Amino acid sequence: MSDTHLPKRAKGLPAELLDRIPEADAVIHAGDWVDEATLDLLEARSRRVIGVYGNNDGPGLRARLPEVALAELGGLRFGVVHDSGPAQGRERRCEERFPDLDVLVFGHSHIPWDSTAPGGLRLLNPGSPTDRRRQPYGTYLTAVAAAGVLSEVRLHELPRR
Repeated sequence: MSDTHLPKRAKGLPAELLDRIPEADAVIHAGDWVDEATLDLLEARSRRVIGVYGNNDGPGLRARLPEVALAELGGLRFGVVHDSGPAQGRERRCEERFPDLDVLVFGHSHIPWDSTAPGGLRLLNPGSPTDRRRQPYGTYLTAVAAAGVLSEVRLHELPRR
């Protein structure tokens, strides 16, 4: 997930998303939490949280989270950043910045994204579950990483509130 902007944009995370958190081996948040309570909640409900701070996150979150997070999941090298820059040239730019990654998860735009760079880097943006902006639905992503393969990448659309 990314760009939750709580409690500015919503009172809390959607129930569907909250219910899925304990099932996951890891929860990735690509920044713009806005409140530390959301980080506390995810840490309490999940096995592992991999997160970064975003441009709307204050000193408390910046003290607890890195600007770039790196993790190995299911034999794949993941990176997490908040802002990957403009859509045009994104694949090339991210592949040059992160040559050793298999998957890069990013946020900031609130627009879901799934593409693969020419060298094989998979770029994923889950959108936002709470602040859909110009999107028809709030969204989040799920995926399976196992034996060095990313599969079952699925964008979940949440009911409008």
